[in-house]
Amino acid sequence: MSNKSSLRQTTNTRPRFDRVVNSLVRRGPLIIFGVLLVGLAWQAPMLLSPLSIQSSLIQASPIAIVAIGLAIVVIGGGDDVVVGGIDLSIPASAALATAVISDQLTNRGASFLYALALAFVAAVIVGLVNAILITVIGLTPILATLATYSSVAGVIRVLTTNRRINVDHPVILFIRDESFAGIPLPVIFMLVVVGLFTFLIHNTRYGRRLRTVGGNVDAALSSGLNPNRLVASSFVLAGVTAAIAGILLVARGSGLSPGIEERLLVDMVLAGFVGAAFSARNVVTVPGAAMGAVLVAFLSNGLILNRVDNSWVDGWKGVLILIVVTAAALQTRRARS
Repeated sequence: MSNKSSLRQTTNTRPRFDRVVNSLVRRGPLIIFGVLLVGLAWQAPMLLSPLSIQSSLIQASPIAIVAIGLAIVVIGGGDDVVVGGIDLSIPASAALATAVISDQLTNRGASFLYALALAFVAAVIVGLVNAILITVIGLTPILATLATYSSVAGVIRVLTTNRRINVDHPVILFIRDESFAGIPLPVIFMLVVVGLFTFLIHNTRYGRRLRTVGGNVDAALSSGLNPNRLVASSFVLAGVTAAIAGILLVARGSGLSPGIEERLLVDMVLAGFVGAAFSARNVVTVPGAAMGAVLVAFLSNGLILNRVDNSWVDGWKGVLILIVVTAAALQTRRARS
């Protein structure tokens, strides 16, 4: 009788243990973020001051928009961190848009609309190249977009001779300095973009089709959908988000600083994947990516306010990316077992 009772108790305990493990895997990165932020705010209470919160939200604006681009690609290609959708070139595309706008406004005397149009064309071309490499030639997304990232970074260095370009155009200064109802324009810009892409991806027929492809390619094919066309469109949309982020990057930095794509890459990946913890099913979403960007910005400001050296800031983010990606891989593995 005692052996049967012990077996029954073990059997009843196992599901509870599995639920706890699953919860930790799914919400672990968010919990770690929360603990870090509480600790940073405890050591530097200024992190929660109105001025610091406003600064963090402005800092988050371009990160959120490139993270949205990443989210769209992941939604269309699947959230498997090894073979799923990924676009590492978005930060380089955003930096290219920043370089084009800065160069045209400062060095060429172009109008803002012309510089903006040129930046959009450049960023969308990068998205089209990715789409062709992945859906036509058949390269894996991670390799194709890593190669594109490196190529675009080289183009930026040639275009700018690897020097800072200052911008004092009235439109850029207006975006940087003005506010509406006490909310800075970059933050309003971010909220509008989040709203538009949330509607597109999560509330339209196109978005439902894209999510179907990302969730199950075979089901998409049996429904008469064209997976390659939808996946290609996700990379083009990622290029659009990169161009939009370029505007905010120019405003935030009053021009272009060399190497902005490197830090933006780390922030984008971290924001995109930690944002999945905000969804009920722990999947990448557009609003989740935006909220992840806000967390990343608060983390960066918190580390700076605590006088942590910049190299250690990047190191902390690298560790967090490793934790987030590991948690996603474990979740995929447990789902398949």
